[in-house]
Amino acid sequence: MLERLNQAMEHIEAHLGEPIEVRDLARIAMTSEYHFRRLFSALAGVPLSEYIRLRRLSTAGAEVLAGERTLLDIAVRHGYGSGEAFARAFRAVHGVGPSEARRTGAALRSQPRMSFRLIVEGSSSMRYRIVDKDEFRVVGRKARVPLVHEGANPAIAEFIRSIDAETLRRVAALSDQEPKGIVGVSDQLDPGRAEGTQLDYYHGVVTGAEAPEDLDALAVPAGAWAVFENSGPFPQALQHLWRDVFTQWFPSNPYRSRPGPEILRVNVSEDRARADARLWIPVERSASG
Repeated sequence: MLERLNQAMEHIEAHLGEPIEVRDLARIAMTSEYHFRRLFSALAGVPLSEYIRLRRLSTAGAEVLAGERTLLDIAVRHGYGSGEAFARAFRAVHGVGPSEARRTGAALRSQPRMSFRLIVEGSSSMRYRIVDKDEFRVVGRKARVPLVHEGANPAIAEFIRSIDAETLRRVAALSDQEPKGIVGVSDQLDPGRAEGTQLDYYHGVVTGAEAPEDLDALAVPAGAWAVFENSGPFPQALQHLWRDVFTQWFPSNPYRSRPGPEILRVNVSEDRARADARLWIPVERSASG
């Protein structure tokens, strides 16, 4: 898998001056566009579109400072339709316009070329199983919240506090299948997983029952799920679980993620220092699996 990802990275480098289609990169990596975006952002730490933009403007910056081509030639070579569009993009990344950078020899930002290799640190074991589930519903309360990569998510915490005890009791009573009890469900995530992008968060249960009219519901089609378990400091262990699934498990297993909600069942200790977690990710066998 990592070899094919690196072939896709070679394709990016060879076509920095042209439109780069995600479907072409996914085809090289032999996976879906959805999974390629998710896996790339987890491995690289930046969304795919941002990486391509930074690589283009890094190579353009080197050419600007070299002074061997006109600024318009450099703009066209890197896929910009006009000198003005190139200058705006250049300034947004480097903090200085291309003309000034050439005149003064300003220090510019550089995005190194990336390649991927798998390093398993062995700090914790990853327990998982594959589960096939029939169609079900997530029923509870929903809020639109920003994605937070590290630490507690204040928007989610405030949203949960706003749900009254009677509503939680009614929601909990609807739980009738795995994962049992109150769960946190993330849906409609940005494929690039950029910090601060918005997602739908449900605080509810997994059920086959119809939703009462005053509650929010999400219909989830039948499919396969990878279920991961871990324990550790709260909330870091939970957030690291997501990271480890995409940076360690997917590259070394014959599965890829598919569109759908992600479900987290958490038991937090009384002092809120540690937590046990089960993370449900929708998956399908990869084309090469």
